[in-house]
Amino acid sequence: MEREPAGPQPLWAVRKTARAPREGRPGTAGKRLRMEAPRPWRPRDTQALLSATQAMELPRRDYHVERLLLNQEQLEELGHWGSAPPTHQWRSWFQCSGARARALLFQYLPILAWLPRYRVRDWLLGDLLSGLSVAIMQLPQGLAYALLAGLPPVFGLYSSFYPVFIYFLFGTSRHISVGTFAIMSVMVGSVTESLAPDDAFLQDSNTTVNEAARDAARVQLASTLSVLVGLFQVGLGLVHFGFVVTYLSEPLVRGYTTAASVQVFISQLKYVFGLQLSSRSGPLSLIYTVLEVCWKLPQSVVGTVITAVVAGVVLVALKLLNDKLRRYLPIPLPGELLTLIGATGISYGVDLKQRFGVDVVGIIPTGLVPPVAPSLELFAKLVGNAFAIAVVGFAIAISLGKIFALRHGYRVDSNQELVALGLSNLIGGIFQCFPISCSMSRSLVQETTGGNTQVAGAVSSLFILIIIVKLGELFQDLPKAVLAAVIIVNLKGMMMQFKDICSLWKANRVDMLIWLVTFVATILLNLDIGLAVAVVFSLLLVVFRTQLPHYSVLGQVPDTDVYRDVAEYSEAREVPGVKIFRSSVTVYFANAELYSDTLKQRCGVDVDRLISRKKKLLRKQELKLKRLQKKQPQKQAASSKDNSFSVNVNAGLGDTEINNVEDPKVMERAEDELDTTEASSQEDAKAPDVSTLKALGLPQPDFHSLILDLSALSFVDTVCLKSLKNIFRDFREIEVEVYMAACHAPVITQLEVGNFFDTSVTKQHLFATVHDAVVFALQHPRSRSVDPALVTKL
Repeated sequence: MEREPAGPQPLWAVRKTARAPREGRPGTAGKRLRMEAPRPWRPRDTQALLSATQAMELPRRDYHVERLLLNQEQLEELGHWGSAPPTHQWRSWFQCSGARARALLFQYLPILAWLPRYRVRDWLLGDLLSGLSVAIMQLPQGLAYALLAGLPPVFGLYSSFYPVFIYFLFGTSRHISVGTFAIMSVMVGSVTESLAPDDAFLQDSNTTVNEAARDAARVQLASTLSVLVGLFQVGLGLVHFGFVVTYLSEPLVRGYTTAASVQVFISQLKYVFGLQLSSRSGPLSLIYTVLEVCWKLPQSVVGTVITAVVAGVVLVALKLLNDKLRRYLPIPLPGELLTLIGATGISYGVDLKQRFGVDVVGIIPTGLVPPVAPSLELFAKLVGNAFAIAVVGFAIAISLGKIFALRHGYRVDSNQELVALGLSNLIGGIFQCFPISCSMSRSLVQETTGGNTQVAGAVSSLFILIIIVKLGELFQDLPKAVLAAVIIVNLKGMMMQFKDICSLWKANRVDMLIWLVTFVATILLNLDIGLAVAVVFSLLLVVFRTQLPHYSVLGQVPDTDVYRDVAEYSEAREVPGVKIFRSSVTVYFANAELYSDTLKQRCGVDVDRLISRKKKLLRKQELKLKRLQKKQPQKQAASSKDNSFSVNVNAGLGDTEINNVEDPKVMERAEDELDTTEASSQEDAKAPDVSTLKALGLPQPDFHSLILDLSALSFVDTVCLKSLKNIFRDFREIEVEVYMAACHAPVITQLEVGNFFDTSVTKQHLFATVHDAVVFALQHPRSRSVDPALVTKL
């Protein structure tokens, strides 16, 4: 162990004593450490070795650091500080080269990067099985979610083919399964039912609905909406606005999807009970729908109810069987497909539509439809809903994509995901698809059945293509109640998110509040307005939390250079004569006034009242001095008149008497005048001392220095600069010097740009650490005496 240097330490040296960090831990670089080697440890028996291993306790090590006490000026000189050179990243956007073109091609067409490296022997079989499994799920879900969107079922098959193949070319996630999704479908359904309601297509004396005209209008709305959603997503992706999804926190997304699942459930009740309900949209539409369902329950079709219940029970039984036999089955049992095939066969054999009044899917055209241009006239009506659907669809896709990427060790590009989803919706909309995203259940199936790349997605889309071209007409007798049962059973995962309320109550009640507000707003105000309200509320909550930060007065932990809140650490002690104040958040226009008020309150001194009393007393002294100055010339004039009269009289007596005769009264008056003038000059000389709190008889603060720990500041604005300036001015008025500590480099730059530093507040008032500021404040107290032993100890 090295010996301590002999002799007294210089006042500028800072000495730290603390427990040493492990090797490689940040905080040791750039400091001269003198470490004491740990005492060799020899366990006496195996039990001692076991207990020591389990405890994993590091031996205590003391370290001593000697360095200059650094303010900001000295730190910049020592570290040769200079502003970071501008990157000018935008210049690379306009550079043309072969490497640049190739990088852009691989960036926007990722299949060219991973397909040549595709491992056929290792991945192909898994991708084939995974694609087949996903296609088996996608078929019934596509038919069901098309009904959820208010469209004929065949358009769900189209939406399960075109977008999936486009994502295969442009997507960066290997495991998510894009296509129809319940949340997206119900958002599309709210748009189609509000802009093309049944009431607008009544015929035959307002008793029946022209379904062909209604469906054609809704298909045009949905396809135009898909094109607009795609344009939003592609545009945001190209300008690298993938970060926009960060404003949708996880509690917000989960609360929103839970509310959307409730809307999905309620929207399927008309198919479960065979009811004809009015089309509603806007705020409270869900409440009115529930009330109408309850009102019309006596009109339910018994055959439809029985069909839905039986299909639901079969689906639940098959899912439970899948869970029990998961270890023994290479791929899960296709419960939805088996249920659809069985229900279609029974419906065809028993003739459920004619005998029991069960509504069926109807004619499903075979073959693909030609591309259709979107209706530009509808863009103005759909722009708000399109943006909401674009953001929600991307949020769901990127959250699932990042989960799988983290699990399997690869990276997902959020901006390219926006472009991929946007192109899927854009091209899909031209081929009369409705907006899509990725499905949670299908993505899990794609991963667990051995899927390694989006080749599985391409396989599933080709399987759907075969069904569209050749096998679609086989499902014409499929009851709609069975599709409703498929949708409701698949909502189980999202309905389980109600458990978030209990977990968030224990973990973070602010997040629970975001969840509840999002859920209630979406239920009451519909999906588009509910999402806007949720985002605005969460952002306002962030602002509100910065307005109520945690303020603390810091004290020194014994024998360390660490300063912690004295209210939380019982051993932390305030340094005598020094107040250290810290805020947990940055100071800006919304909380600058609160920061200043709390600082004055925590210091234990009514700063404003003390300054007011001081100014009042100084004003009284100034008025008194002015009155004295006015009286003084009058006395001097009277005194000079007496002296001249005496001289004149004596002069009349003769020159000899002038030199020898002295009037005692005149001499006494002259001496008094001389004393008054001398006292006045002494009073003028002592004028600066008269303005001190002690001279004025005012109470003095019990500290001479105030240190502002600004380590939490991430930026400063003009209001913050003015607030800090006012703090310096006010505390100097009550004879307390103010210092700042632990500012980050960007904040210091902003202070310089804002002209914060001047002759009264220089960089010498800003220190590298709180401990530097404390040592300097104790060495340079403002007209107070400090115990030298305390400085030496620190």
